[in-house]
Parts: sequence; structure tokens; C-alpha cells
Amino acid sequence: MTATSQPVRAHRPGRRIWALTSGGAGVVSQAVGLAEAVGWPVEAKTVHLRAPWSLLPGHLCPLALTGLREPLAPHWPDVLITCGRRSVAVSIAIRKASRGRTFTVHVQNPQAPARFFDLVAPPYHDGMSGENVLPTRGALHRITPAKLEAAAAFWRDRLGSPAVAVLLGGNSRVHRLTPGRVSALADGLAWVSGSVAITPSRRTGAEVVAMLRQRLPRAWIWDGTGDNPYLGMLALAGHLVVTEDSVSMISEAASTGKPVHVAAVDGGNARFDAFHAMLREEGVTRPFDGTLGTWTYEPIDEAARVAAEIRRRCSWHRKASDRPA
Repeated sequence: MTATSQPVRAHRPGRRIWALTSGGAGVVSQAVGLAEAVGWPVEAKTVHLRAPWSLLPGHLCPLALTGLREPLAPHWPDVLITCGRRSVAVSIAIRKASRGRTFTVHVQNPQAPARFFDLVAPPYHDGMSGENVLPTRGALHRITPAKLEAAAAFWRDRLGSPAVAVLLGGNSRVHRLTPGRVSALADGLAWVSGSVAITPSRRTGAEVVAMLRQRLPRAWIWDGTGDNPYLGMLALAGHLVVTEDSVSMISEAASTGKPVHVAAVDGGNARFDAFHAMLREEGVTRPFDGTLGTWTYEPIDEAARVAAEIRRRCSWHRKASDRPA
């Protein structure tokens, strides 16, 4: 594995956290977001397992630390937060190497028995349960009220106050953002009274952006250059429209407390259906049909909730396992 690290932020001395992932933007956001919410000094680490370790299920890979391209070694952290399937084996190995002193937390479903971790934080729609399982209502992330406030100040002169911010996903393993769905989205946005700001993601095809530019010539559409306007759009827009393929973007939108309108795409599966049904029933989201209803809800901050549980459990875990690693 390649093991690189960079400081994220430091608070008070004492306990240390590693946020360890394979480096993808989605898993980094969740692991680092949770680590930052705990409030102890954090190092973000990127790891990659070599074959054959990378080919084995995490709980069947007890020698994971010997399968790293660049090794990890003591001094082990007080808390290890991992996210993504490829970090599972390393988490299990570090827990064993530290003789239980490191409190291990895995975000998402590890596809391994929960007993291999001190705490697992999967989404509710994965259906996991257990004494050390704390399900979350969506994806964890790094967005906080303070970051939104700063983004609003930075972007206000350039974006103004859009009536709607549109967060575009795209094709995935189970979803397709087809021309028909893009056309329906454009039809709905054409009725908006006020400005529209649109940002594509890495999965948004160029043909989708071109179609929206043609259909919505007055909309502000980020061209992918310069500063990323994502946080500014979340902070400044009155309404948020998000394509249904992205649990992460919907979760981030729901952290604002603003009306979140979910735009349909083709495909899906039972897990996505359960996630969307939960947020609709809670009054957080509504399907986007071209109308902009106004509603309120308590902003979703699952990282803070899981972080509080980590701090609580660590208060007794450190006493129970306080021996040299």
C-alpha cells in the first residue's frame, strides 16, 4: 500500500485520530468529516493493499499490514476511522497490532462481521444492527455551519442569492442520467422564478452539461475551472435540487436545513429506495416536479452524533485497554 499522510486540523493535545481510506473523494469526505467532528488531532492517511491481500475480504486478511506498499507502524492512534471496503483489512490488523488500545470505527457497511470493530456506522438502509452498530441517516461529510458561513461570504459577490442550486450526479453502477431525465429536469427548472446555479460532478457527462446550457441559457453553470462553487451554492441558494443517484450530495444538502428537491434519474435499487423513502417520510426531501414548495426540518448532522458516541465510548475504552502498544 502507499501510505501517505497530511495533517487535517489539530485541536487539543493528547488523543490522536487517523482517518484512513484508499483516497477516493467520497470515502475521504466521510472518514475525515467524522474525525474532524470528534475534535481531536487528525491525520488523514491514504493506503493501498498489494495483491493478494487486496483481493481478500477484509476479515479474512489478518496480515494486511504486511501487504502495504509503504508500511504503517506504531505509534498507533487512539482512534482509527476507516471508510470503504479496501480499508477494512487494515483496520482489523491495526486493532490487533495495538492489542486493542486503538479504538476502531468503520464508516459504511464493512461487509465483515461487526465484532471486528469497536464501532460501525453504516447507513440505515443497509439494515445492520448490533451493540456496536450506530446506523446513520445518510452519508457523513465535512460540511459544517461554519464552513457554509465562510463559503457564503466568499461566493456572495459572484453567485448572489440563487433561487435554486442544482447538484448534478450522473451515471453509476445502478443509475443512468438519460437525455429524457435531463430534459425533464430542464423543463422543471425553466419555470423557476429567479436565478439558477448548476454544478456538475465527476460523473456528469459533457453531453448533459451541453444539453442544460442549451435548454437553460440564463442559468449559471460551473465550467469546472477555478474555485469549486459547491459550498457557496449550498450556502446561498434558497432551494436545492439534487439528482437522486447521489446519497452523498443529498446528505450534504440536508445538512443545510433548506428544502431539498430530488430530481429523478433512471435505475436504482432497494437500498436507494429505502434511503429516499426515509428522508421523504421525515419531511426532509420532496420529489422535484418544477414547483418550489417551502418547508423546514432540523438540519441533519450525523457526523456530530456519531462523534459524540465515539467520545463517550472512548472514555471507558481507554481505561480498559490502557497498556503499551
